[in-house]
Amino acid sequence: MSGNAGFDCAVLAAVPEAVRARQSLFQATGGTHAAALFDARGKLLAVREDVGRHNALDKVIGYALLAGLEMAELGVFLSGRASLELIVKAARARIPVVLAVSAPTEAAIKLAEKTEITLAGFAREKSFTIYAGANRIDCSACGTTLINTPL
Repeated sequence: MSGNAGFDCAVLAAVPEAVRARQSLFQATGGTHAAALFDARGKLLAVREDVGRHNALDKVIGYALLAGLEMAELGVFLSGRASLELIVKAARARIPVVLAVSAPTEAAIKLAEKTEITLAGFAREKSFTIYAGANRIDCSACGTTLINTPL
């Protein structure tokens, strides 16, 4: 992965709450997933919702392509689990950072490592756990956990 964007842990920790505030369908129904593109300053560039988490990610990637955004400098937030298929989509779109509310699968972690994607999960309550690619995240000022166990 060619993206070298650095992300501060405090910025990443604030993304889930910012996305939740823009999830109008979820607030109305409780039945949608969200995906959001954000920059290294934490600015949300696109938030999309769908009943399927794959579709929500497809929507933000499609938006970025149509808008001509340079995805190699962005991160993507997922409101659910980070599965292998979602990491494949992020890699194909050249998105270097994936932040998910829930745990990633083992296969997702392995692919993130292979494709040099920074993968963080359990993004809740202003904290998260880094599973792969910690080099893109400055954790010096927060209590973020790094999982560094070979699978």
